[in-house]
Amino acid sequence: MRSRIIVGIVALMAVAGVATLVAGDVGRDTQWTLTNFQDPVLVKDTVVMGPVLIVHDSVKMARGEACTTFYRFKPGVGKQEELVSFHCQPRAASPIESTTFSTVSSDVGCKRLVEYQIAGDSEAHGVPAR
Repeated sequence: MRSRIIVGIVALMAVAGVATLVAGDVGRDTQWTLTNFQDPVLVKDTVVMGPVLIVHDSVKMARGEACTTFYRFKPGVGKQEELVSFHCQPRAASPIESTTFSTVSSDVGCKRLVEYQIAGDSEAHGVPAR
């Protein structure tokens, strides 16, 4: 009986270790940041305001898929519904200490996001107008 418990614990530890390694590989290709847009911002064709989780997936970008997704974020709860998703326009940049957003005036009465760079990332990501 005791040996079954020990074998069971060792098996669970092995499964947990493999899961951790797999999760680490996925995480290496994904950058994310939390931000709070105090004022409305036009992102592609969607007006975004409030707490937002921004996720960028390098693997999707390499395949030409929509690699950036903005999610509504509720503090204490987490990621909510997807707000907008698009294929970014990457450009090489020096890594920065804090996430930055570049905006321009738009014709809908709020600023339009044209580029973002996540803290620690060596790429800036352009946002398509449409």
